[in-house]
Amino acid sequence: MDPPPQHRDPVRVRVVEEERRVRANAREYNEKFQYASNCIKTSKYNIVTFLPVNLFEQFQEVANTYFLFLLILQLIPQISSLSWFTTIVPLVLVLTITAVKDATDDYFRHKSDNQVNNRQSQVLIGGGLRQEQWMNVRVGDIIKLENNQFVAADLLLLSSSEPHGLCYIETSELDGETNMKVRQAIPVTSELGDTGKLAGFDGEVICEPPNNKLDKFGGTLYWKENKYPLSNQNMLLRGCVLRNTEWCFGLVVFAGPDTKLMQNSGRTKFKRTSIDRLMNTLVLWIFGFLVCMGVILAIGNAIWEHEVGVCFQIYLPWDEGVHSAFFSGFLSFWSYIIILNTVVPISLYVSVEVIRLGHSYFINWDKKMYCAKRRTPAEARTTTLNEELGQVEYIFSDKTGTLTQNIMVFSKCSVNGHSYGDVQDVLGAQAELGERPEPVDFSFNPLADPRFRFWDPSLLEAVKLGDPHVHEFFRLLALCHTVMSEERSQGHP
Repeated sequence: MDPPPQHRDPVRVRVVEEERRVRANAREYNEKFQYASNCIKTSKYNIVTFLPVNLFEQFQEVANTYFLFLLILQLIPQISSLSWFTTIVPLVLVLTITAVKDATDDYFRHKSDNQVNNRQSQVLIGGGLRQEQWMNVRVGDIIKLENNQFVAADLLLLSSSEPHGLCYIETSELDGETNMKVRQAIPVTSELGDTGKLAGFDGEVICEPPNNKLDKFGGTLYWKENKYPLSNQNMLLRGCVLRNTEWCFGLVVFAGPDTKLMQNSGRTKFKRTSIDRLMNTLVLWIFGFLVCMGVILAIGNAIWEHEVGVCFQIYLPWDEGVHSAFFSGFLSFWSYIIILNTVVPISLYVSVEVIRLGHSYFINWDKKMYCAKRRTPAEARTTTLNEELGQVEYIFSDKTGTLTQNIMVFSKCSVNGHSYGDVQDVLGAQAELGERPEPVDFSFNPLADPRFRFWDPSLLEAVKLGDPHVHEFFRLLALCHTVMSEERSQGHP
């Protein structure tokens, strides 16, 4: 068999990674390639970068930039008739309120990152399983997942508790699908079901570099002088949840920011809503109006100084440095810009920020958005985009289940031309007989779901009488489907 190709200089791998080489249970070998750790970061700031980055983002608002420019003008005594204090106070107030809001939003991002990074995972180290935090998991580690656990990184499935190395995952965090998907280990590794065998596994995976394609994966496993092709059916991606499988083992191929989930997330951007863009446009128009007023008044000042003011030089001399009416009008232009600065509504930005903060609390307190089943209220994780929710006109959805729940309840059926479960007919017949409508009693069946309600007793009678068509209907209903059932305790799947 062909040996694996020679590895490249590890310094170049982090710059332009053309392929990934991962050797199982060999941290020292994998660390030469300087692969990313499994620690993730979705926050925008830290203690050092918060002030400069946040100020840079805030001064992208036209009004903030205008008032900073105005503050600089007020520091020039020849053109300023107002104290700089009148401008710096509202500007600092606006910047402070916005900075506190942004810091609060980013604090919750840091909190979420810490919660994820500190999740526990079982890592095979030194021939035994050891509890490690997610952020300490490295490329090349073999980790053990148990039922209902989140997948810590992008893993190559090695073995599982199910026959033939099968396992079932839920990918709702990746693609919104709640139905189970099947993944299977390659036959040569599916037999490695205990830690002793896995500790001696030294296979090497050569695969594609990190990318954001959730449905594609290409690679090769080299082990014992043989090579085995790998595909997306052999991968467990970060963000998936293991379902209906007692346990499985996987080899970490991509970790942290290199995982497909984080590759699709992208960097946290400074988001600007349509109202922000509208306010910037309005402020630009207002500023244009202010400039026009300043130009007109400055021209009037220059004409007056040239025609009339020159006669009063003995009593009203020009300021030092002013030698012509034109230059006097030029300085007057900036003076009028300062005097008429209240035309630009900086308070509008403060009002909008306060309203956004209030809206976020209204969302959190909304009883109609509270999920009683999971005891989960709505949570506004950012106060930047709240008003966008009220401006949605169209929602394009590919199928049901995206906006609704994929919950099916047995309500009626038709067997051999006979319809069962027509609620209106059953309730009407019972009302004509003077009987109080009651659901069918399934108490004789200890495995029956107590929450199930069915109102047509004729279907149950047909089952008890041994109607062959009804029995065949339920037999086909029980067998011809792809539902994965899991019995946690008797009668409670």
